[in-house]
Amino acid sequence: MERTRSQASSARSKPMSIVPRLKRRGFLAQLTLVPEVERPFEYPNKVKWTITAFIALAACAAPMGSAIFYPALPDMSKDLHASPTVVNLTVALYMLAMSIFPLWWSSFSETLGRRNIYLSSFFLNVVFSLLSGLSVNIGMLIVFRILSGGAAASVQAVGAGTIADIWEPRERGRAMGYFYLGPLMGPLLAPIIGGALTEGFGWRSTVWFLTAYGAVVFVLVLFCVPETLAKRRPATAVEPSQANDLSRVSTARSVQVYTKQAAAWLKRCFLDPLEVIMYLRFPAVAITVFYAAITFGSLYVLNISLQSAFSQAPYGYPAIIIGLLYLPSSLGYFAASMLGGRWIDRIMVRAAEKAQRYDANGKLIYLPEDRMRENAWISATLYPAALIWSGWTLQYGIHWAAPSVANFFFGVGSMLVFSAATTMLTEFMPRRSSSGVALNNFVRNIFSCTGGIVGQPLIDAMGIGWLMTMIGLVSWLSGNIAIWLLRKNSRKWREQMDKALNK
Repeated sequence: MERTRSQASSARSKPMSIVPRLKRRGFLAQLTLVPEVERPFEYPNKVKWTITAFIALAACAAPMGSAIFYPALPDMSKDLHASPTVVNLTVALYMLAMSIFPLWWSSFSETLGRRNIYLSSFFLNVVFSLLSGLSVNIGMLIVFRILSGGAAASVQAVGAGTIADIWEPRERGRAMGYFYLGPLMGPLLAPIIGGALTEGFGWRSTVWFLTAYGAVVFVLVLFCVPETLAKRRPATAVEPSQANDLSRVSTARSVQVYTKQAAAWLKRCFLDPLEVIMYLRFPAVAITVFYAAITFGSLYVLNISLQSAFSQAPYGYPAIIIGLLYLPSSLGYFAASMLGGRWIDRIMVRAAEKAQRYDANGKLIYLPEDRMRENAWISATLYPAALIWSGWTLQYGIHWAAPSVANFFFGVGSMLVFSAATTMLTEFMPRRSSSGVALNNFVRNIFSCTGGIVGQPLIDAMGIGWLMTMIGLVSWLSGNIAIWLLRKNSRKWREQMDKALNK
C-alpha cells in the first residue's frame, strides 16, 4: 500500500475552500477567528504555525501540573497534616491519570472532532483545578488532582493528531518538534514557577496558577483553533420503503433494536478506547512506543536526581535555584526543536529521492522508517552518554556547570527521539493518528510514573552515579536494538499492519 504522499503542493494549487461560518464543526465554532477549511493542508504556513503554537501551549498544561508541585510538597504535608509518602501520591496518581485518560480522549476525538475534545477537557480541567485549590484534606486533593490531570492530558494524544491533520509529511517532523516543546518544557519550567509561587504565596498558589493557565488555553482554543479532523462521508440514507417497514415493527422488536443501540453506545464509550492498547500487537508500533517510553522514563529519573543532588551537600541550593538548574535541559529541547525537526525532514526527503519513490503525479512518497537514519543512531548514543556524564559529576559534587552541560546534551538527544517517534506513529497509522499517540502517551507515562516513584529509593540504595550508569546502558542498548529492528523489518511490518487495519 502506498503511504502518505506529498499533498500540500497539490492542495495549494487549488483555492482555499473555506467552510461557511454556520456550517463549521465543533462547539461554538462560529466564534473562531481562524476559519475551518475543507482540506487543512490548504492553510497558509502562518496559520499552521499559529495553530501549532496554541496546541503546544495546551500540551504544556498537564506535564506542568505534575512538576509544579515538587517545591510545594513539604508545605502541603504540613498544611494538610499528611505524611510525605501520601502527599507524593498527588504527583504519582496525577501522572497515572495522564497515561490512562488520553485513551478515551483520542478515541472520542476521531468521531467527535478535535475542537470538541479540547474545549470540553479544558473546561473540566479549570473546574477540577479550582476544586483542588479549595481542598480541605489530602483525600479531596488527590481525587481532584487525578481528575484535573486526566482532563488536561487530552492534548497529549489529540494534539499530535491536529499536527498530522494540517502538516504534510515532508514538513511534519519540524512541526512535531515544535509541538513537543510544550509537553517537555512544562516539567522543566514548572519547578521554577512552583518554587517562586510557594515561597511567596504558599502551595495553593500553584493550583491557582494551573487554573488560570487552563482558562487561558480554553479561550485560545475557543477563538483560534478550528476543527481540523477530515470530514467523514455521511451514512447512506434509508430507503422510504425500509423506513415504512421499520415504523411497523413490533414493540418487542423495537426494544431489541434500542437495546442493541444502547449496548453499542456503551461499548463505544467504555471498551473501544481500550482497543488502542491492542495496537501493541504490531511490532513497528510496539518497538517505537517502547523506545520513546524508555527515554521518557529516564527523563523523570534525571529530574529526581537533580532535585536530590542539588538540595544536599555539597551544593545545598534553595528551591528557586534548583528550579533554574533545570533550564539547560530546556535549552537542549529548544535547540533540537529548532534544528532537529528540519534536519529529520531533510533526511526523509533525501531518502525518498535516493529510492526514486514517486507517485503518478511525480510527488515524492514518504515512508515512516525514513525518519530512522543517522539522526536516530546519534540520539540513541547522545542522551545515554549524557545521563552517565550527569550522574557521576553529581555523585562527586563537581561544579554545577558540569552536570548542566550534560543535561543540555540530554535534552538534545532525547528530543530527537521524542520528535521522530511521535511523528512515525502518526504515519504508521495515518487514519488513527491520535490513537497511536495516545498509546505512546499511555506507555511512556506509566514509565515516568514508575521512574518518579522508584527514583529516590534507587538513589539512596545505589548512588546517583551508578543509577545513571545503569539507566544509560539500558537506554543505549534498547535504543540501538530498536533502531536496528525498525530499519531491517519496518517495511514488512508496515505492510502487515496496513492489511490488518484496512480489513
